[in-house]
Amino acid sequence: MIEKNYKVTSNEGLHARPSSVLVSAVTPFTSDVKLAYMDKTVNLKSIMGVMSLGISAGADIKVIADGEDEEALMAKVDEVMKSEGLAQ
Repeated sequence: MIEKNYKVTSNEGLHARPSSVLVSAVTPFTSDVKLAYMDKTVNLKSIMGVMSLGISAGADIKVIADGEDEEALMAKVDEVMKSEGLAQ
């Protein structure tokens, strides 16, 4: 299992478009991947789950990956977070 913390840097937070980019990026992987914010954890492969969190700018979030391709999955999450200017 791999866990990584991020601070949301996008002024709009994780709204619909960046959330869908993130969900699309992780969906092809076989590992389980979760997004934790405050006291809630959702499946990062679910756009509805991600949107339900209402993540705003400056929020501290955690991505948790567990499975055979967890390292590649987390590398992809890092890539999307940086290329889309979502978090660091």
